Amino acid sequence: MSVPVTSRRHVLQATALGVAALATGCAAIGGNTKPRVVVVGGGWGGLGAVRGLLAAGAADVTLVEPNESFMSCPLSAHFIAGFQPASDFQRSYARVDQLGARRVRERVLEIDRTKREVVTGTQRLPYDFLVLSLGVDYMEESIQGYAEARAQLPVGFRAFEQMAVRQQVDEFLVKGGNFVISAPKPPYRCPPAPYERAFLIAEQMKQRGTKGKIIIVDANPNPMPMPISKPILNGMKSLYSAQIEYMPNVDIRAVGMGKRQLNTSDGDIPFAHANLVLPMRAPALIRQAGLGERWAAVKLPSFQTQADDRIYVIGDAQGTPLPKSGHVAFGSGQQVAEAIAERIAGKTPVVATGEVDLPLGICWANVTHSEAININVSSTVSPGEPPKLKFTVDPEHNARSGAAAMSWGTGMWKAMLG
Repeated sequence: MSVPVTSRRHVLQATALGVAALATGCAAIGGNTKPRVVVVGGGWGGLGAVRGLLAAGAADVTLVEPNESFMSCPLSAHFIAGFQPASDFQRSYARVDQLGARRVRERVLEIDRTKREVVTGTQRLPYDFLVLSLGVDYMEESIQGYAEARAQLPVGFRAFEQMAVRQQVDEFLVKGGNFVISAPKPPYRCPPAPYERAFLIAEQMKQRGTKGKIIIVDANPNPMPMPISKPILNGMKSLYSAQIEYMPNVDIRAVGMGKRQLNTSDGDIPFAHANLVLPMRAPALIRQAGLGERWAAVKLPSFQTQADDRIYVIGDAQGTPLPKSGHVAFGSGQQVAEAIAERIAGKTPVVATGEVDLPLGICWANVTHSEAININVSSTVSPGEPPKLKFTVDPEHNARSGAAAMSWGTGMWKAMLG
C-alpha cells in the first residue's frame, strides 16, 4: 500500500480563540523580528511541526531535544525481537539543522507561561508560540515494587529504551523460561505494540527452538483497540499456540524480583524475564505548566491547550480519544505548524461550523517479520461534540501489509528527517 506522507485529509479550521490576532509585537532575537516558535520534543510530532514551520519560513524555530539523534518507536519491534539492527530505525537531525532550526540538546525543566519562556538547565528560551510534543511517562506507582525493579524491567516505549528490552529478549531466546509481556488498560502509546512484540519474539522462539513460553497478561478483556482484537487473536491461535499463553482480564498488582514473581488478580505468575508495559500519562511538565492532569487538556481541531492559546500539545501527551500513534503525531505537528503560520500572517479566524477531519492514523501490527495487520483510523470532530473514530483493519495478517509497513516507515522518516 502506498501512503502519500505529505497529504492530509484534515481541513485546518480553528476556533476564534485559537486564531486570534497576535498580541502587539513579537520580541526579536539578535535583531530578527520573526516570531519565535519553540518546539519541545524531537519525535514524530515535534518533527512534523518543525518541518512545517521551516517550510513556511515565517518564524525562528528552536527544537529542544536532549537526544543527539532520532530513533523510531514505530516498527522498532523488529529490532527488539532481533530481526533488524537498531541502525535501521535511527536517523540524524542533520537535515533539520541544515534547514535552519536552532537545536538545543537539553531537557526542559520548566515552562514559565507568564514570561513565555522555556527553562532548561542552562538557559531560558523565549517564545511567541510553544509546541509541546513530549511523548509519555510511565505510571510506575501502578505496580507495587516496580520502581525498585525498574533497571531490570525496562518498558521500552520511549526512544532508545528499546536497547534494554532487546537485551532481555536475547537472553530469553538463549535460556528460555517464562517471558511475561503485559498490556495495560488504554489510553497508552501504540496499543497493538505489546501483542506485536509477543508475536515477533514467538517467531524467533520457533526458529531457534527456545524452550519456554510467552505469557501475555492483559488488563483488558480482549486485545486493544477492539477493532483489531479478532486478527490479533487469530494470529496467536494460528501461528503461536505453542509459544503464547494469553491471559485476559488480569491486573498486575506487584512485582517481586527476589522470587521473580508477579502478583496478579489471577494469582502469582513466575517469570524468567518480563516486559511490563505500564499505564501511561503525559510527562510532569504538563502538570507543572498547569496544562492538564494525566493528559494535556487541548481543544480540537486546533490542539491548542485549554489553559493557554499560545501553547499547542501534540502527539501522545494530548488528552483526546485520537490514537496515540506516530502517524497522528506527525500529522498533528504539520497541522499546528500551518495554523501558527496563519496566525503569524494575521489571517482572519475561521470558525468551524460543521464536521472537520482530524489527522489520519495509520498503524501496523506485525504478526511475523514479513506479515502485518494494517490499521487505519479516520477521525472527525464537530463543534461541541467528542471526536468520532472510524477503524479500517485487515481481517487477518498478510504479506502485502508486511511490506507496506516498512515502506510506510521509510517514507515517514524521510518526511521528518530526509
